[in-house]
Amino acid sequence: MIRELLLRDRELLKKQRFWIEVSYTECRAIGIKEVYTVEEFGKFETLCSRYGRGIDFLIRKIFRTLDIYEFETPGTLIDVVNRAHKRGLFEDIDQLRQMKDLRNTIVHEYIEEELSEQFEEVLKSTQTLLEIIDATLEYIDGILEQ
Repeated sequence: MIRELLLRDRELLKKQRFWIEVSYTECRAIGIKEVYTVEEFGKFETLCSRYGRGIDFLIRKIFRTLDIYEFETPGTLIDVVNRAHKRGLFEDIDQLRQMKDLRNTIVHEYIEEELSEQFEEVLKSTQTLLEIIDATLEYIDGILEQ
């Protein structure tokens, strides 16, 4: 039962990664500008949305599922992140915190001009998010092979 949960979550994480990568590739091609066309802004807005969902899914779902799979005592979100860090899924806890803060900024930003100010940081953070997702998928594959 726990193994099936991890398998299902791994597949969902792969799907998240795919869609984040699609948006990331499109937005990297657009680049950072002073003014965006409606289509370009829409692509960046989609990336921001996928980035936000991706970071949430990774921390709140996948990291927690790993804790369950490895029989860790449930705890706070800080405990979950600390254990993910100990697993080597990312290098810097502060960087992950900043990524989560960026997600919060995106989610609560309703003014177009202020959202566009986040695009450069989202591009940088998305690359890091993809690296963390890749490390997490590799980790999951490793424990599933045991």
